Amino acid sequence: MTTALVTVAHGRHDHLRRQSAGLERSRVRPDLRVVVAIDDPGMAGVVDGSAEVIDCATTTSGLPLARARNLGAEHALRRGADVVIFLDVDCIPGETLVGRYAEACATYRSAALFSGPVTYLPPPLDAGYPIDALATMTRPHPGRPAPPPGELVAADDHDLFWSLSFAVSASTWRLLGGFCETYAGYGGEDTDFGAVARTRGVPLVWVGGADAYHQHHPVSDPPVEHLDEIVANARIFHRRWNRWPMPGWLDAFERSGLISRRGDDIVVTPA
Repeated sequence: MTTALVTVAHGRHDHLRRQSAGLERSRVRPDLRVVVAIDDPGMAGVVDGSAEVIDCATTTSGLPLARARNLGAEHALRRGADVVIFLDVDCIPGETLVGRYAEACATYRSAALFSGPVTYLPPPLDAGYPIDALATMTRPHPGRPAPPPGELVAADDHDLFWSLSFAVSASTWRLLGGFCETYAGYGGEDTDFGAVARTRGVPLVWVGGADAYHQHHPVSDPPVEHLDEIVANARIFHRRWNRWPMPGWLDAFERSGLISRRGDDIVVTPA
C-alpha cells in the first residue's frame, strides 16, 4: 500500500522541522510527504526535497484549514496514495505512528476513521525535545481512548474526533467527501467531519501505538483570540446539524460576557 502523510502549515517552521526529525526516526516512513503551505512561500525551504509542497491561499475569514486538508488529500490521491495520514504541524510522530496507521487501514474490514493517541508535551528545554526518547514522555490526552500498542478500539462518540492525527484509506476519504470548506479559521470543522462519518456509517477507531506528540505553544482557555472565528463556525455547524459544537468554549465565552445566546443564534458582545 502506498502511504502519504499530509501536514498543513502556516508558519511554525521550527515545529515542522521537529516533525521532520521525528519522521527520520520512523520505523516505517511514508512513501509520500505532502506539506500544504497556507500563504507561506518560504515553506519549501523548511522541508527537504523529498517533501512535496503545495500552496493554499488564505482568506479574509481566517486560515482555510478545511480547504488546505482537502488540497493535500487530493494531491496525495492523484499521486497514488492508498492511505492518507494527516498530522498537525505541531505534532511529532512516534516511531510506530506511520506503520500502525498503514496496518490499521490494510487490515480493518470496512471503512473507518482512524485516530491515534496524542501526548501534549511540556515546554521544551533549551536543547529542544529529545526526539529519540519521546516514547518515555508518552502521556496520552485523558479525554480520548488510548489503546495498548497493536489494538484497535471503536469509539461511540464521533465528537471525540480531532484532526491532530488521523488516517483514512483512499476509499474512505472519497466516501466522506473531505472537510466542509464553508468553515474557515479556528474550530468546528473537525467536529463536522466526525459528524459526517457518523451519518455515513463510518466508525471512529482508535489505533494503539499510533502515538503523536504535540509540541508546546502558548494557548488561552477559552481561546478568546479566535472568538469571531469560533462563533462563525459554530453558526455554520448549527445550520448543518441543528446542534451547537464546542460547548465548553461557548459556555465560557457566555460566562465571560463575550457572547449572548438569542434563540438559535449567538451574538458577539460589542467591545
